[in-house]
Amino acid sequence: MIGAVVVALDGTVLTIAQPTLQRDLHASFTEVQWTSTGYLIAVASLLVFAGRLGDRYGHQRLFAIGVLGFGAVSAGIGFASGVGWVIGLRVVQGIFGALLQPATLGMLRAAFPPDRLGMPIALRTSAIGVAAAAGPLVGGVLVTHLGWRAVFFLNVVPALVLGVMALLVRAPGPRRSPAPGHGHLDLPGAALLALSLACLVHTLVGVPEHGWSPSTVLGLLTAAGAGLVLVRHERRTTDPLLPPDVLGSGVVGAALGILVAASAAMFGTLFVASYVLQNELGMNPLRTSLTALPGGVAMVLGAPMAAVLLRRYGARRTTSAGLVVLALGVLVLFRASGTEAVGGGFLLLGAGFGTVMVTATAVVVRHAAAESAGVAGGLQQTAMNVGPVLGVAAAATLAAVTDGLRTSFPVLAGIAVVGVLAALKLPDLGDLRATPAGSLRHHGGSEA
Repeated sequence: MIGAVVVALDGTVLTIAQPTLQRDLHASFTEVQWTSTGYLIAVASLLVFAGRLGDRYGHQRLFAIGVLGFGAVSAGIGFASGVGWVIGLRVVQGIFGALLQPATLGMLRAAFPPDRLGMPIALRTSAIGVAAAAGPLVGGVLVTHLGWRAVFFLNVVPALVLGVMALLVRAPGPRRSPAPGHGHLDLPGAALLALSLACLVHTLVGVPEHGWSPSTVLGLLTAAGAGLVLVRHERRTTDPLLPPDVLGSGVVGAALGILVAASAAMFGTLFVASYVLQNELGMNPLRTSLTALPGGVAMVLGAPMAAVLLRRYGARRTTSAGLVVLALGVLVLFRASGTEAVGGGFLLLGAGFGTVMVTATAVVVRHAAAESAGVAGGLQQTAMNVGPVLGVAAAATLAAVTDGLRTSFPVLAGIAVVGVLAALKLPDLGDLRATPAGSLRHHGGSEA
């Protein structure tokens, strides 16, 4: 969980540091944006392959490599002499972040039986929520008093401690050999998936600034073409990157679709709301962040409650309720003009999104076989990376063809409601009944 927090905190503090970084390094706005975009593309492209490496060689080992590399590169960025070095090192940091993130879920899958995964995942979600809420404050303090380089040095000591612990601490349980079918890594599949996701993310990230153009359409067509070739390749190869129990699972596919829809609605709304609150309602950045604070609090406190509801009512009803609450929060913000109403909208937004995060993630991790836990974690993280850029791109596109940003709120709410249709495919039984029998026989990970 702390490893997941380190990654989440890194992203949020950087957004505060970017203006100062731009001035100190005499960089252009586009160059500064690439310090985030380069990292995002590297992470999104490699998450699933990194998850497969964890399945093959052990999640704890990949976690150690990922967190130590993440911290070392972060220190390198702190000493960078130019924006070109910052961009290049951020891409390298994204590679280590890709190794780290699926391993955090794979290690949880190894440590807990399937029927008890809900609460650990909920606590991980709450921890990420705390990091996301605290990031702007921590970043503001560090940049104000120590400069932009301090936000990168912030990661070094926690990463070193976590990496050493991961190398020295042995997880309980028997060590097992790689499962059948894991004899060869599917490098062509990994390359096709990386190409598809890199083109998709790069294209969508550019939509808010550049709009739709022939290059945008070409990027999406390339992503779709690579995706189609990937599916055909995966069905024919003997050692697929995406094993049949993941690629062919309607339940896992529905849960991933829900994560994309929910994160698109959530982050698209946050993107629009920041402009509406400041440009239309006249709030300054500090008041805007304070008004949105109930959303972060609701996410942090609501995630453990979502785990309780998951055990009591099942994934289908709990996830559907979370999506409805999320959509309702978006619609409240659409109509809200006063501080209390806006705060209430953010409260509903955080509560709904936190619930969906817990339930859909639990379904993805639990319904994949133990030997595919890393791939499942990689797919979950990929959905959580693609969804936000999709939501922001949709909001920016709607703003360009309508009367303003506020008109995109109903569409974003509709995206959340569409997720309810996918939620109907989720199991509506208790966690134990909803878990495939095969995954109950062994709940360890690659190094359980």
